[in-house]
This record gives sequence, structure tokens and C-alpha cells, in this order.
Amino acid sequence: MPITRRTLLSATAAGLAAPHIARAAGPITLRVSSSAPPDRFGAHYLWFQPFEAELAKLVGDRIKLDYFPNSQLGKEADVVNQVKAGSVDMMLTGASIWATVVPEFGLLDLGFLFGSYDQCARAIDGGVGDAYAKLLLDRTGVGILGWGFQVGARSIYTKAPIAHVGDLAGVKLRVLPTKAFIDTFNIIGATPTPIPINELYTAVQTGVVDGFEHDPGTVLAYKLYEVSKHAFLTRHIYTPMLSFIGKRGLAKITPDLLPQFKQAAAAATASSRSEVKSVEAEAMADLKTKGVMFTEVPPAEIAALKAKMAETLYPAYLKQYPAVEPMFAQIKATS
Repeated sequence: MPITRRTLLSATAAGLAAPHIARAAGPITLRVSSSAPPDRFGAHYLWFQPFEAELAKLVGDRIKLDYFPNSQLGKEADVVNQVKAGSVDMMLTGASIWATVVPEFGLLDLGFLFGSYDQCARAIDGGVGDAYAKLLLDRTGVGILGWGFQVGARSIYTKAPIAHVGDLAGVKLRVLPTKAFIDTFNIIGATPTPIPINELYTAVQTGVVDGFEHDPGTVLAYKLYEVSKHAFLTRHIYTPMLSFIGKRGLAKITPDLLPQFKQAAAAATASSRSEVKSVEAEAMADLKTKGVMFTEVPPAEIAALKAKMAETLYPAYLKQYPAVEPMFAQIKATS
């Protein structure tokens, strides 16, 4: 399905249903948090930059965005609570970290659920985005402004070379602190080790972990290629990158500015999605020049991993979180 303004705005409609408060004349200031560097390879800035530019075109200086990259406002798990409480207005991050407060978001990070970002877009725009926006709003009061993507599929990066899935046995890999990631890597056979992203470089450098899993853009943006020279291209997750806004943050936007605010968010989502493939290719090419060696996973081993996920991971997750069954069915229908 083509990405249109209509489909993108429909995915945010539920998340933008919040009361507005009267504001005195003057600029509206929103505090925006990101754990990534202010760099196009960090995915967050790939969404934020066109959002900021489009918003300025539409409303001038009536809305001011104070951008805090590099986890300046704290670890992502802490910022989630700040967005809920209203001390931070907006947050750019993956779906995973919000699974710490709404576990159903973990569905989006189950291994091999999506086969491409095209499929991910079809599912999100086909109703999955609306369902998650309503779920998040009902549970936390937080809305979703846009569904972008990370800069490429997530794969495994290690200090030592990996040629086969079996080589991952006992290998300590940094993962996000969510059930979906931990369960996925237990099935793959590695030892999942949750560590905040801003502590990852040192953790690999000092041997706390043997490697990590992430997208190539993040590897480049955080200079993780300096401590991990081997990439095992599992492409196990095509994860969304979302823009979240708290109830208090949204209430700052006066009714006369809300349509333009939503329009800027839709434009940023379309822009970031359109750039992901080319930016991913650029990131991988750059990583190669920096000495990263890429190894494809043997097709039979990928097929075996997908079968394991379908047989064990997905049924267990659906049993534990039955509310995601309609979203799961919709995702599978787009494959």
C-alpha cells in the first residue's frame, strides 16, 4: 500500500485525542528526548529534522522544539516515565522500550515477525498502528505522532567472527531490556544481556558483553564499529522508530496549531521512511570501509530460526498477551 498523508494521519488519530489547555500568547516550547546522536544514521534525527523543518514552515516560531540527543535527559526507561508524567513532552525511540509499561508493544520486536520494512509499513498503515495508538493512549495517556523506521534491519555484531548460528552458543549479546528481545535471543542460542544503549560501547570494549544486535545506522552513529568488527546478517528484526508525545505535551498545542502540527509529523514520517533504504545502504558501505566484515547467514539456518520462532515464540507470546492477537493476525496477513 502506498504511503499517503491519509494513511499516516489515520495511524496517529487515536494517539492525538487529548484535551487542550489555554495558552498565553508566545512560543510553545516542547522538550524532545532522543537516545541517539543528532545524526541521520541514528534514525531519530532522520525523523526529527524534517519534522522541525516542516513545522517551522507551517507555524513559524510559534512552536519551539528543544531537542536533547545522546540520552541527555536520562536512560530511555526513565524518559518513558518522564513523558508519562509530563516533564518531557516528546520522545523518539523504538517500540521496545515502551513494552516496559505496555508489554503488548513487544510483539513488534519478536524475531523474524517482519520480512521487510515494506511489510512493516503495510501492517502499520493497515490498522496495526491505530490499534497500538489506542492501546497506548488508554493505558498511559501518551499518543503516537508517527511511525518511522530504524536505519536498516537489526543483525548481530561481535568482536569475534560468527559463521553459523551454532557459533552464537554462550555468546553474550547486548539486547534491550524487554521480554521480546530476551526470548528471541534465548531461542537463537545466544546469552541476552540487557544494557542501556549509552553504556554499550564500554560494555563491548571491556568484555562485559561479546557483542550486540542493532541496525547498521546505529552501529555507525554510535561508532560501535570501533569495538565490533564482525557482522552476522541475521536481519532478525525490522523495527519501527516512533515519535511519542505525552498528554501534557499535546495539551500545549493550541487547537489552531494542531492541524499543522499533525501535518508536520506526517511529512516527517513519510520523509524518514523514504530515506531508510538508501541511508541503510550508505551506512553499510561506510562500515565496510571502516573494517567491518559482513557474513550472510546460511539460508537453511535462517529457515530453521524462523520455524523455531513460529513454533515456540509466537504462540507463547500470544497466550501471555491475548490482546495482540488481532494485530498479529493483521501482520501475518501482510507477509
